Amino acid sequence: MLSTLARAATRRPLTVIGLWAAFLLLGFGLGTGVFADLSDDVPDVPGTESDTADDHLSGVDPSGESVTAVVAGEAVSDAALRAQVERTVAQVREIAGVADVPDPYTTPGLTARDGQALIIPVTFEGGLSDEDEEKATDTAVETIKRIDAPDVHVSGGELLGRQLGERAQEDVKNAELISLPVVLALLLVVFGGLRAAALPPAVAVSGIAGAFLGLFAFSQVTDISVYAIQVTTMLGLGLAVDYALLTVVRFREERRRTDDVVEAVHRTVDAAGRTVLFSGLTVAVSLTGLLVFPSVFLRSMGLAVAAVVVVDMLAAVTLLPALLTKFGGRIRPSTARSEDEEGRVFARLARFAQRRRIAVLVTVVPVLLLLALPVTGMRIAIGDARQLPSGTEARQLYDTVDAHFPKGTGVSPVVVVLKPGTDPATADRVRALVPRAESRDLPGGTTVVELQPTGTVDGTAATDLVERVRELRGDQPVEVTGVAARLVDFRAMLADRAPWAALTVLAAVLVLLFAFTGSVLIPLRTIATTLLSLGAALGVVVWVFQDGHGAGLLGGEGLGALSLTAPPLIVSIAFGLAMDYELFILARMREARQRGGDDHAAVVTGLRRSGRVVTCAALLLAIVFGAFMTGGFSPILQIGLGLTLAVLIDATVVRMLLVPATMALLGRRAWWAPRPLRRVHDRFGLREAAAPERAVATSA
Repeated sequence: MLSTLARAATRRPLTVIGLWAAFLLLGFGLGTGVFADLSDDVPDVPGTESDTADDHLSGVDPSGESVTAVVAGEAVSDAALRAQVERTVAQVREIAGVADVPDPYTTPGLTARDGQALIIPVTFEGGLSDEDEEKATDTAVETIKRIDAPDVHVSGGELLGRQLGERAQEDVKNAELISLPVVLALLLVVFGGLRAAALPPAVAVSGIAGAFLGLFAFSQVTDISVYAIQVTTMLGLGLAVDYALLTVVRFREERRRTDDVVEAVHRTVDAAGRTVLFSGLTVAVSLTGLLVFPSVFLRSMGLAVAAVVVVDMLAAVTLLPALLTKFGGRIRPSTARSEDEEGRVFARLARFAQRRRIAVLVTVVPVLLLLALPVTGMRIAIGDARQLPSGTEARQLYDTVDAHFPKGTGVSPVVVVLKPGTDPATADRVRALVPRAESRDLPGGTTVVELQPTGTVDGTAATDLVERVRELRGDQPVEVTGVAARLVDFRAMLADRAPWAALTVLAAVLVLLFAFTGSVLIPLRTIATTLLSLGAALGVVVWVFQDGHGAGLLGGEGLGALSLTAPPLIVSIAFGLAMDYELFILARMREARQRGGDDHAAVVTGLRRSGRVVTCAALLLAIVFGAFMTGGFSPILQIGLGLTLAVLIDATVVRMLLVPATMALLGRRAWWAPRPLRRVHDRFGLREAAAPERAVATSA
């Protein structure tokens, strides 16, 4: 298959480039439409109690979405300001689609005790079309924003999703402006020439276009989270650079062996292309674990990110060969180096780790386990507006309310749905759980009781309240929903499905690694060392963003819990990236073994020839992740830090020390497989093509 792709790319390079150019235009044209249709409803899990209760309410509750405005910065009792507010409230009430706007001066709790702020809630009618709701929302916001006060902020409901989408688009653009020039500058240093250095960014841009187009396609059939934009774009950009770097390095080596550019491209695809193919498949498979979860968010993220990985992989084995065919003749071959000169630092590290394998293991493993220790106390939460950057409208509204109103103002209640037939005594016991309980009767005999918890929207008090309602209801037709209930259900879903997700991913990765290596022990060793680096990275994220140690240095703050989006995405993506670098190294080790070298020498040769590529790829990927962390969105900060640390720890400590130490410990047994499996691999397994013996490879 790879040979066929290589021949097609070299025979019709302009056609291939033209097709990818059209794909790029489609991605940056049609694909960017996803920014207008993003959702912040991350914790919804179809089929759970909170979800079915929401569905029931949507069918019987005549009220619709709502937005909240806050006016602050001067005394709200000022006659001129009061006249403006009352006039604005009257105007908003007249807007088509608006159901209710209470008077903040006469409604208890809407005017701050310090007299410096007031809240204007706006509730829309139920059953509005998307177009009518958007029109009513925009008109209401425009009317409220005309109030002449120092601080006027409006957010919530459908408006919040739009505000987050606009912020996500701005963050992606800024991250690209930061990361692409830095990546290009580092590639210039690595390759020493502009032509070779320009190829990885060209593939990376195609990866970004693929990210947008994939997300837009999925948005037509399911909700796409606001988090998906940054995560898929950063991964698409980073992996594209990784694959292109590996391929261009190999092409420069092959150019040293032959003056025929087309032949050099064929050899490159036949060798490095196989590594890219297996790497892309392994990363994509690592994300299939997200499909095990019934959460729409996790499933859509798994599908979208896997699609982006596949786009990057296809670009590396089709677009890049076409570009190399057309322009590769102007790229200088790599400089021939003696074995003593090539990759000396990595060779020394490998030999040191082999000689001191026990010392390396008893030193490195405990350190990684210590870094992973905070994971044992990890908590996840939906979070509130403190997760958002300070410049977002929702965060400004939250900060203003927090500064002028009592703690808990605006916190979403625990919503208890009492369906027809509920025993009145059960309803009374539900209301008695908190001092503040509000009831309203809906058509059809349903009653809604809103219980106001203390603390945050998804804190311990709120989730405990959900559990208490579910315990006391017995067999009564009572359901609980709201933010806290969705968090309780999301946690239960993770606990129930996580073992199956892990089993699915590990089984698939074991099969792919066996197909690549023909070994049973190497895949097991790879998974064990990868879990160490992954645990260490996640532990640091918990220590920083949950416990608050140094979060301010990264533009965040300690929130007492991680965003529920962060751990599953960090684990799945980082696991895939670790497999990426493992395959880069194993490919070179296998080549050395195929030439007849002994096992210890093959490990040294593998690291000697791949160490610089892996290190550069990890550094470039870390730069990409770091650029996306400049947006200040806490979940993205958590994901970015976790992936950056996982990549750097894995590419340095694990691959340069633990890999040679464990391979030396296993010795020749590392490549062992039972005879029946060996026959299966000989027949069906794919492997990296070995370079000619006379060739002397280079690291860059």
